Amino acid sequence: MHITIQYKRAIADYDQALLLDPSRVAAYYERGLAYYYLDQNKRAIDDFDQAIRLDPSRAGAYSGRGLAYHDLEQYDRAIADFDQAIRLDPKRVAAYSGRGKAYLALNKTNGCADLKKACTLGTCGDYETAQQSKVCR
Repeated sequence: MHITIQYKRAIADYDQALLLDPSRVAAYYERGLAYYYLDQNKRAIDDFDQAIRLDPSRAGAYSGRGLAYHDLEQYDRAIADFDQAIRLDPKRVAAYSGRGKAYLALNKTNGCADLKKACTLGTCGDYETAQQSKVCR
């Protein structure tokens, strides 16, 4: 089955779950991810916003919103969200990787340190790519 169809079906299921219980943080978070993967970043941000309102300690929602802001080239907002995700969960690999890429998009070399940190936590693809392209040494 085509992946887009699966995300659309998931969104429909989350819609139903939220009709039954509009306080389900996980449904907003997961639907936000589905919207993000469908390149519907503004809708993703709305859902991550709601997840954060309901549970400000949910690191994944900040990280997901940071990814959406990054894709919208709102790098400062992305960095702020990745910072918060890391404060809440210092081992959140996606936040280090996302913040590193946002810093590099702003031509800030401290992005390499974040990509390297993500690599030490187990995800090295972005760091290796940055090394190969000589952005990071």
